[in-house]
Amino acid sequence: MFQASYSEDQMAEFLEAFQLFDSRGDNKIHISQIGDALRALGQNPTESDVKKFTHQHKPDERISFEVFLPIYQAISKARSSDTADDFIEGLRHFDKDGNGFISSAELRHLLTTLGEKLTDEEVEQLLSGQEDSQGNVNYEEFVRMVMCG
Repeated sequence: MFQASYSEDQMAEFLEAFQLFDSRGDNKIHISQIGDALRALGQNPTESDVKKFTHQHKPDERISFEVFLPIYQAISKARSSDTADDFIEGLRHFDKDGNGFISSAELRHLLTTLGEKLTDEEVEQLLSGQEDSQGNVNYEEFVRMVMCG
């Protein structure tokens, strides 16, 4: 049922990525590896997204590719609405001057307190080289850098 919406090449890619996480050779992966397998396929689910789609499985369970594929599809569909523009729009509310910049202190605070909270070290890595001489960050460039690498 899910296979009909993917090409043979896509299915082969999904299976190949899935098999990278099959440490026992039994065509199954541990439930804790689902997030990593999804990320290997270009998705970027939060841990809460992964939990939402895997909560019915036991913490020590191993799942087959046939169980993984609908999870991939659900995550893919759920996350496709989160675009760079959505994040930019969210940060625009903190742009008091309307000039495309927010203070790095404010951005630091947002990244460590809202949503999937980042550590101070993770924030430092992300903000490295992003601040201007006044300690402000161009949030559009920042979002595109984070999302596109």
